[in-house]
Amino acid sequence: MIVAGTDGRVLWAKRSGQDAWQFPQGGMQSRETPEQALYRELEEELGLQPQHVECLGVTRDWLSYRLPYYLVRRGRRPVCIGQKQKWFLLRLCADEATVRLNLTCKPEFDDWRWVDYWLPLREIVAFKQEVYRCALKELAPLLGVAVGDASEQLAAAVSGHGNGVDG
Repeated sequence: MIVAGTDGRVLWAKRSGQDAWQFPQGGMQSRETPEQALYRELEEELGLQPQHVECLGVTRDWLSYRLPYYLVRRGRRPVCIGQKQKWFLLRLCADEATVRLNLTCKPEFDDWRWVDYWLPLREIVAFKQEVYRCALKELAPLLGVAVGDASEQLAAAVSGHGNGVDG
């Protein structure tokens, strides 16, 4: 999910105990719709309730990525080899103090910040760059963000490589 502030910047979250930043995301549980998963993950990862955000849009198609072989955790069931995702663009309508990362026993994130819309393309790990580019490009018009920037930002991301490892 992409959570935008009133100024068009987006919420960028740091994985707990790592130097890896990403948009909050999560999997769907059985019999859960994408929207139900969105609001469950919004609460689990950011401490936000549905009334704290406005849904501006969602990607038309599912976007997917595969984990590099060395990151596949084979000792777990089910084995995760990547994710297929619907991306939602939300606007935070509440005070940013409502963002709380510590409401679960094992928080996924330990920090967050507001960043320029295209910055995540430069910082995300390489195997997620194409999914991020597609989602950001498709959803940009909903915030009035120029889409021409996407190709420039992807070029910068590829030349600078993503940093960290996030799962």
